[in-house]
Amino acid sequence: MISDSDVEAAIQSLIDNADDDARKVATRLYVTEFRKHLKGIIMKENTSLPIGAQEREAYASLRYQEHLDVMRTAAFEDSKARFLREGAEAKIRAWQTQESTRRTLKV
Repeated sequence: MISDSDVEAAIQSLIDNADDDARKVATRLYVTEFRKHLKGIIMKENTSLPIGAQEREAYASLRYQEHLDVMRTAAFEDSKARFLREGAEAKIRAWQTQESTRRTLKV
């Protein structure tokens, strides 16, 4: 059985974490798009090379690898927050079903 206080806590958690969760989504999107910008910057530093070699240098760059680590962290944080939100929402839906069933059985 899911108690009313469990549901209230789940709802409050969704409300309390909304700003932080939105920031995590925004960060994930930003770092994903920034990857393209970083690649362009590194390629521009190697304009004496053919395009394929510029791209190779960009992908092999330590700065690019470090950015991939940032992307991994952002993806983890966003995914974790999303899974927690989904868990809270599932608890609320289960409580709604439980309450609907309880009301039906009372009649």
